[in-house]
Amino acid sequence: EPRNRFLQMALNIAPVNAQPFVEGRRLHHTDFSDGSHSEPGNPLFTAHANKLGPNYISRSCIACHTQNGRGLPPAVNTTLGNYVVKVGRVSGSTVTADPFIGFRLQPRSTSGTPEADVRIASWTTSTGTFADGTPYELRKPNFSFLNVTPTNHSARITPQLVGLGLLEAIPETAVAALADPNDTNGDGISGRMQAVVDPETGQTRLGRFGWKAGIARLKHQVAEALNRDIGVTNAVFPTLDCGPSQQGCSGSSQELNATDLDKMVRYVALLGVPARRDLRDTQAQRGETLFQSAGCAKCHATSLTTSAFHPNAELRGQTIRPYTDLLLHDMGAGLADNLPEGIASGAEWRTPPLWGIGLTAGVSGGEAYLHDGRARSLTEAILWHGGEGQAARNAFAGMNAADRAALLRFLQTL
Repeated sequence: EPRNRFLQMALNIAPVNAQPFVEGRRLHHTDFSDGSHSEPGNPLFTAHANKLGPNYISRSCIACHTQNGRGLPPAVNTTLGNYVVKVGRVSGSTVTADPFIGFRLQPRSTSGTPEADVRIASWTTSTGTFADGTPYELRKPNFSFLNVTPTNHSARITPQLVGLGLLEAIPETAVAALADPNDTNGDGISGRMQAVVDPETGQTRLGRFGWKAGIARLKHQVAEALNRDIGVTNAVFPTLDCGPSQQGCSGSSQELNATDLDKMVRYVALLGVPARRDLRDTQAQRGETLFQSAGCAKCHATSLTTSAFHPNAELRGQTIRPYTDLLLHDMGAGLADNLPEGIASGAEWRTPPLWGIGLTAGVSGGEAYLHDGRARSLTEAILWHGGEGQAARNAFAGMNAADRAALLRFLQTL
């Protein structure tokens, strides 16, 4: 059942967390407008009906995170229902809310005219050839806006959800040990730690979630998505995302209580990461060697160890292989947008984890990689790497067909 690979609980889940996990799953699948469940045969969850909006992107978590996997770009000129389009006004290093949208474009409304709409108007294609003469084609989206055109924006497609609890459990010291902001070792890689303010404590912490690592804790990631993507307020984010000139969007409340938020966080934190497959496949083994020699592992760090202090015992003291360093890297002008986030420039992106990437097609029903879903294959995703990823990209482009196939085979086993 390939579509269900990202729906399983961690195999070491504690009995005390099994019930919160399934209750969190229930909320994850709940439509916050009418209380319906995404899977047929389930009764209405009336306690959570009528909490949607007034402005929103989707009506439930599962509507964007289909099967908990990566999103796919919709057809041209249709509303982006599984993207987050962050917006703002940039002045120097300061980003303020768009006057009519806030910090996030929400293309749907429970009543009246939505604040704005955003669509992929077209795709721009470009072509090239590998060193052995094999041709390839790349594409990038062109976005169009209706009602309000934001001055600065960043479109980000739905990421997969598995493994987030383990990423949260990695000590900040371990990430700091991988950082090299001034490239003191001269290898061309200068990963930087994102710094974010904890909305509950005011402390500055390592950002580790989101395409630009703009959020430190999984609780805050879930709470912000509820608020800004679905319009459901909570104790962490009690105020709706509104621009200073936006009408009919104001006030504070707590529609989802702390207990239910905790259940949703436990659900996401304790989703099981699928095991790597085909460990004895000789082509994949060769691909793993090529992955290292090409320099991919300089950002996609192969092994990390979680701390002994995460609140969930299931996540403590584990050696994991997420293939990320959780750091920001300049990926070049080709992948840049015009909206900075924290210390991240438009060209800087957090290294996305690669575990589970070989299951993408089965879970999502197709493939779309990178922050805006432009890459239709792993090959295209690699070829878009610029900036600090340019050398690894060039190494891949310089391989013969057999070596490229081996490296891709390795990625498919993750």
